[in-house]
Amino acid sequence: MNRLTNEAKQLLNRGLDAHLRIGVTGLSRAGKTAFITSFVDQLLHTSTHDNLPLLAAQRDGRLLGARRVPQKNLLTPRFNLDGSYESLKLDPPTWPTPTRDVSEIRIAIKYKPQNKARKLVSRTATLYLDLVDYPGEWLLDLPMLEMDFATWSEQQLKRLQQIDLPEVQSWLERTQHLDIEHLTDDKMINAVSIEFTQLLLSLKAQGYQLIQPGRFVLPGELADAPVLLFFPYLSKVHSEKAKTAKEKPIKGGALDLLINRYKEYQQQVIRPFYKQYFASFDRQILLVDVLSPLNQGEHAFSDMQVALTEIMKSFSYGKNSLMRRLFLPRTDKLLFAATKADHITPDQHANLSLLLRHLVQPIWQHVSFESVAMECIPFASIQSTQTGFVEHKSHTTPVIHGTSMQGEELTVYPGEVPATLPKAEFWDKQGFDFVSFRPQNYVESQPLPHIGMGKVIQFLLGDKLR
Repeated sequence: MNRLTNEAKQLLNRGLDAHLRIGVTGLSRAGKTAFITSFVDQLLHTSTHDNLPLLAAQRDGRLLGARRVPQKNLLTPRFNLDGSYESLKLDPPTWPTPTRDVSEIRIAIKYKPQNKARKLVSRTATLYLDLVDYPGEWLLDLPMLEMDFATWSEQQLKRLQQIDLPEVQSWLERTQHLDIEHLTDDKMINAVSIEFTQLLLSLKAQGYQLIQPGRFVLPGELADAPVLLFFPYLSKVHSEKAKTAKEKPIKGGALDLLINRYKEYQQQVIRPFYKQYFASFDRQILLVDVLSPLNQGEHAFSDMQVALTEIMKSFSYGKNSLMRRLFLPRTDKLLFAATKADHITPDQHANLSLLLRHLVQPIWQHVSFESVAMECIPFASIQSTQTGFVEHKSHTTPVIHGTSMQGEELTVYPGEVPATLPKAEFWDKQGFDFVSFRPQNYVESQPLPHIGMGKVIQFLLGDKLR
């Protein structure tokens, strides 16, 4: 009888949405690792601290606590939460090491339900939460599924020609007169491919974020795999003769190898990622570091804007969208979160939220029409500064105080964050001075300090803890 009762409870739990899978993404240095560390840490402390007053279940006294449990997907690397804690414990503390691949962690959250159906099963209920971390750069590859090698090559070469950097011009000149159509070995292909990857890494280091293919800069488990050894190339076969469909690359030749690697990348790298991970998420959060590009200059901010537009194609769920046609995603909530709000003064948080709304405007109305709930929230996963005011000549100025990455104690006013997309005069003035701060000293018995995590968690989980 007990066995039948337990089976009935398990069946009802599955029907009552007792499991939630959230995808966490963002471009490099957006703070994914810090976010997941803080997200889990806040939940683990809910039984002993009132650290999330904006989370309704805790505010109402219904949240009983949370704990880590083994993940069900044994093929996905485990998110290294303990490693994050160890970094924060160092003297001086350092930011957790960023993840370079997919990782996952599972949390069990116990609460007192309000839902009548759940109350019939038990006075307490458990929500099993899977947080899956994956690089936002991989989302930039989705449009490649609709392009053949020639189309992709033409698009990439046009983009590179618009970047006025010596290393870009050098690579373009190196490949401009390259003739590989009659080569039968892969030595030159591999060498030029490695140079192309190094070029993409250099662009990324200088603030450019529209990097394609995304796996070239964050390969994960594919590091050194031949499927990542190709580069954009426009041949005579692709241009004149291919249009007449009279001539094809030499079978087994170098050009044929380039094309086949590109196709393999499409079918064995891009498509499986979306099918295995992306399409399985119930909810998603996209972390956006708006402040760093503001500091790096117009080229970095413009490139981030274009990269976000490309990433948001992955969240286009309309009937005619590529995502719907290929993968049938089931996401019902999408959160855009502006990170590092602790690096600006509190009076600028509203502007940061408005600026992010402008950046994601192209997709907002479309996704909302598809019944996907959306929100923009400025926050700081792990607060690294303190706020205050400085009096000078009868004038009060808001400031932040913290320790720079170089160990210098600083009290600064970073400047005003534009509430709309910056115009030319903003870049002329360069009135924004973003300083990177290191984390505060970690106290193990206390939840990590944060700004706005309660609002983030409420949006993502609140309705599932009723």
